[in-house]
Amino acid sequence: MILILSLLISCNLNNSKEFSSVTIKQMFSDSLSIRAIEPIAKDKIWFAANNGRIGFIDNESPKITNIKYEDILLNFRAIAAIKNAVFVLSIENPAVLYKIGFDGNVATNIEEVYVEKGAHVFYDAIKFWDDKEGIAMGDPTDDCLSIIITRDGGNTWKKLSCDNLPKTAVGEAAFAASNSNISIYKNNVWIVTGGKKARVFHSFDRGDTWKVYETPIIQGASMTGIYSVDFYDDQKGIIFGGNWDSKEFNEGNKAITNDGGKTWRLLSNGRGPGYRSSVKFIPGTNGSEIVAVGTPGISYSNDSGNSWVELSEEGFYAIEFVNDTLAFASGKNKISKLIFK
Repeated sequence: MILILSLLISCNLNNSKEFSSVTIKQMFSDSLSIRAIEPIAKDKIWFAANNGRIGFIDNESPKITNIKYEDILLNFRAIAAIKNAVFVLSIENPAVLYKIGFDGNVATNIEEVYVEKGAHVFYDAIKFWDDKEGIAMGDPTDDCLSIIITRDGGNTWKKLSCDNLPKTAVGEAAFAASNSNISIYKNNVWIVTGGKKARVFHSFDRGDTWKVYETPIIQGASMTGIYSVDFYDDQKGIIFGGNWDSKEFNEGNKAITNDGGKTWRLLSNGRGPGYRSSVKFIPGTNGSEIVAVGTPGISYSNDSGNSWVELSEEGFYAIEFVNDTLAFASGKNKISKLIFK
């Protein structure tokens, strides 16, 4: 038994890549703020940006379109893809959700599938469980988060009633920083907030019922809280954020759970990176390897967030992995391919 355990431990150690560098290859450049990206292959990626710009990059060849709503150039910070369509959702008032038909190479049609108007409307992120069911979230317009859900492949969307959602605190909202306020695993969904409160909202049944959990993440000011969440499975998850107004401050800005979000433990408190706007577990690493990006740079951990190394000072808003060594990242005026070594 001791020999078997030793072999297993040895194998686990050998599986740890312990990246020491990242190669950054810029794929696209334009005068845009790009906070929402959706890779669909190693050389294909969708993005949504400000000034109504939506783009598809195929092997570094971009195809760009502008979307207007009643002559308004919308600002997009949320994007998600299913088999034959891509969805982009604007921030601010009006919030407009578009379904873009896609045949694998070009967009076939663009249609409005949801519109919401109101003084406090502000949507932050969108994700899909599968090709039929998806969810988007935004700031409160009443006394709960704005949550809309589709059950028919994105053709129609319904906003959940506050009667079926936990109440939000005054000053509790979310940050449209990287389209990563939502994490999905199987039937679960987790949504994170910031501002006066930094909490995790969880549904285990695709949005039918909800619970909310407290976190130790820094909170209380308008730009403090959780900016990003990622779950490796139904138990292990990470939240990351901090104080946008003090990006180097690295206390109370990152935490991990091993019970599905019910309880959270601060990671490397007072050590490691400060503010980061997007965090992801590296695929196929059993939740031990993590990358977090933000305007201060790219941070990496190979021990579930207990220690960190800084791989680059180049700033990004969002990161999405394609496999265990390749990711795309977006930032101010750019989309880049990141190759970890």
